[in-house]
Amino acid sequence: MTNFFGEYEVAIDAKGRFLLPSGFRKQLPEGDAESFVVNRGFENCLTMYTKASWAVLTEKLNKLNDFNPKVREFKRLFLNGANIIEVDSAGRLLLPKPLQEHAGIKKDMVFSAQSNKVELWDKDTYYEYMRNKAAGFSGLAAEVAGGDFLNPFDGI
Repeated sequence: MTNFFGEYEVAIDAKGRFLLPSGFRKQLPEGDAESFVVNRGFENCLTMYTKASWAVLTEKLNKLNDFNPKVREFKRLFLNGANIIEVDSAGRLLLPKPLQEHAGIKKDMVFSAQSNKVELWDKDTYYEYMRNKAAGFSGLAAEVAGGDFLNPFDGI
C-alpha cells in the first residue's frame, strides 16, 4: 500500500474541477492515477483514496458486525456520499457539489496527504484548523504516540 506525503494548494474551478498536484501524481503507483474514491471525512474535510486503498478499507468495514446498531450507524455516516471520481481528458477531477458543500470548498483547496489517503480541505478552513491545533501538538503526540511509539532514529 502506498504511503503518501506532502501538502499542496490547488485551485478548484466554478464547476468543481481541479488538477492533481504533480508532486502527488508522482507518488501514485502505475494504474492508480485514473480514478479515486472521495467521501466525507472528519473535521469538515473530504477524504480521497486510491481505489486500491478504498478496497482494503471496505474489506475491513465488511467484516464488522452489522447486527450491532453502532456499526450500522458508523457505516452510514462514514460511507455517506462516497463517490468514484475519474480523471478527465484534461487531467482534472470533478468534485461532486454535495461533497464540495460539505467541506465548504469554494475556490482554493489544500490537498493534504495522510499516509494511505488524502484530505481535501477548503484552504482557509485548513490553515485555521492547523493554527488552532498547533499549540497542543506536543501534548497530543505524547498522548497518542507516547512511550510505545517507535523512535524512527533508534539505532542511528
